[in-house]
Amino acid sequence: MENRKPDIDIRRLDLRAGKPLPLGATCMPWGVNFSLVSNHACEVTLLLYDGDDPSPWARIPLDPGVNRTGAIWHVGVNRLDISTLRYAYRVEGPWNLEQGHRFDPDAILLDPYARIVTGAEEWGGDYIGVTYDSRARTDSKLRCAVAEDSFDWGSVVSPQIPMKDLVIYETHVRGLTRHSSSGVAYPGTFRGLIEKIPYLKKLGVNAVELMPVQEFHESQIDRLNPVTGERLLNYWGYSTTAFFAAKASYSSDPRGAAPFDEFREMVKALHMAGIEVILDVVFNHTAEGDHTGPTLSFRGLDNQVYYMLGKEGEYRNFSGCGNTMNCNHPMVREMIRECLRYWATEARVDGFRFDLASILGRDPEGHPLSNPPLIEAIALDPALAHCKLIAEAWDAGGLYQVGTFPAKGRWGEWNGKYRDCARQFLAGNRGQASEMATRLAGSADLYQEEGRYPYHSINFVTCHDGFTMADMFSYNEKHNEANGEENRDGDNNNNSHNHGAEGPTDNPKINAIRLRQAKNAFTLLMLSQGPPMIYEGDEMGRSKNGNNNSYCHDTELNWLDWGLLENNGGLFRFVAGLIKLRKSHPALGRKDYYTGGFVPGVDVRDVEWHGQTPREPDWSQDAQTLAFSLGGPWEEDGRRAPDIYAAFNTGEEEKEFALPHVTGRRWMRKVYTALASPQDYLEDGAEAELVHQYSFTLAPKSCVVLVSA
Repeated sequence: MENRKPDIDIRRLDLRAGKPLPLGATCMPWGVNFSLVSNHACEVTLLLYDGDDPSPWARIPLDPGVNRTGAIWHVGVNRLDISTLRYAYRVEGPWNLEQGHRFDPDAILLDPYARIVTGAEEWGGDYIGVTYDSRARTDSKLRCAVAEDSFDWGSVVSPQIPMKDLVIYETHVRGLTRHSSSGVAYPGTFRGLIEKIPYLKKLGVNAVELMPVQEFHESQIDRLNPVTGERLLNYWGYSTTAFFAAKASYSSDPRGAAPFDEFREMVKALHMAGIEVILDVVFNHTAEGDHTGPTLSFRGLDNQVYYMLGKEGEYRNFSGCGNTMNCNHPMVREMIRECLRYWATEARVDGFRFDLASILGRDPEGHPLSNPPLIEAIALDPALAHCKLIAEAWDAGGLYQVGTFPAKGRWGEWNGKYRDCARQFLAGNRGQASEMATRLAGSADLYQEEGRYPYHSINFVTCHDGFTMADMFSYNEKHNEANGEENRDGDNNNNSHNHGAEGPTDNPKINAIRLRQAKNAFTLLMLSQGPPMIYEGDEMGRSKNGNNNSYCHDTELNWLDWGLLENNGGLFRFVAGLIKLRKSHPALGRKDYYTGGFVPGVDVRDVEWHGQTPREPDWSQDAQTLAFSLGGPWEEDGRRAPDIYAAFNTGEEEKEFALPHVTGRRWMRKVYTALASPQDYLEDGAEAELVHQYSFTLAPKSCVVLVSA
């Protein structure tokens, strides 16, 4: 609760009726216009603060006859100095759980449209408290500030990379540079990420997908690590408090407008380096949680509107996080669109990945809509026409829409079916070759019929959810005991294999096969049609000790240890080489699906599938091999690109593959994962000509890539 103290007589303030639009706090030539929407509020009071003073210097009750237009409450305050101004609201209305109303006149509420949120400058600080009596009561230090959205972009523009050419790096702003080994001046911040741009360039990625950077409530977890006794935090950030505000503690200067400016400096620097920025956004739920959670904004403004509720006013929980946003209510829908426009125009981000995006297609009762208004509105919004749209096409309520997400021809998807198939295939599970070929070719079975293309399939083997690449080949079971949930959390279906020992081992044979399997996975990913996404640190063999749900650890478990590069430099070199191959070869980033027809002007086909014998693929239920060749098309300089042949042996025995003949050319070895670095990937011009041009014997659990010359 705020400390009460005398404040000024509002009659001394220079007030005006204000304007209903735009929503939020807007600088005007005469002062600041404040505008807030609530369908069911009876009274609204604007609170004005000076800096960090916990008590307001002015309480401005809004007159419904003067300061309300429809459901929008508004007021103008003339001649305000916004440099130290902070503001919030108190909103009064009914408390009726069956009708979904949870108005609390004592709660200090954030403006949903606030561009700046103060009070959370310290990472992990206790800036929100909740006490319980007949209702949960919140003591929040969070306040809003007024933004002036001016920034010097100079001549820097977005790289505008075609979707088909993306190579995405999923990363966490804090985790990327928080470790003492990062060697940056500003660890754990947007500036720290700027310092790692040369590394990203060397790796070869051209897009970063940032885990949540909108202000979130990391301190909401009330548990300790049962192993170490350390406090657990909502480290990943899927707990939004303010959708328009940049995470203050991710900035080297967390005060006021500085975090958003530093975020824009990061975007500008990445764009200068030819790297796009995709934001992971979480519109499916908020940090307010269920009925025991804090009242920070939405619950206290119009609970019935912002959240999906049951018949008795209980929160529907399709997010698995306590509440579910009522995304297709017109008011909520418009807020989400305005938020996306803001980040796309004022921060110039290049796209969005939507967490649990299937929730965006549910009606207020939670039923899936055949034509969800929000998803269509985002797809067709002219201000977002340049943005990549990527759906995590499922939710915690069991709605799985990979391949059926209502995409309007615009939305790409995290292809969970690619991930699952690739893991089973690489594990040596029999009978996976046929589906793996379909996934490798762009998943036409999922996307072609409704007019989407291979580049709408975002292919990945690992991501923040689940095992890292190293752990996927080192653990049979998850090990999440440190999360304090008795290992109940996290996915039990990982399609992983430890290759003979659970976790770290000194056995050189086991370690060698684990490394080989990681290289197999990266090779498969970079040869597949559809943008590849790799998870932060997988290229240097990072482990999370078998924890496949590390959301709650702000420790070295999640911080990237840059010392891994010293021991695993060969893996980094291998991955960077594969990315270079993918980006340079026109057959590996196609716009259209394979047809099996001839490449124009060349007597080779765009794709041919093989088994151990050319043109005789093994699609049987016992299959443990997959091979294919890609015809090299003519390039703009008049030269024909090399043909590519790739073969995978996922079994436990070596296998001989007869090679297809290439007229007038010779097969050269480019990649062979059974060899140690640097022979596993050979640089351009250093490829090794095969002594035997008609066959190649492939070691167990390995793959080879040949190019013609």
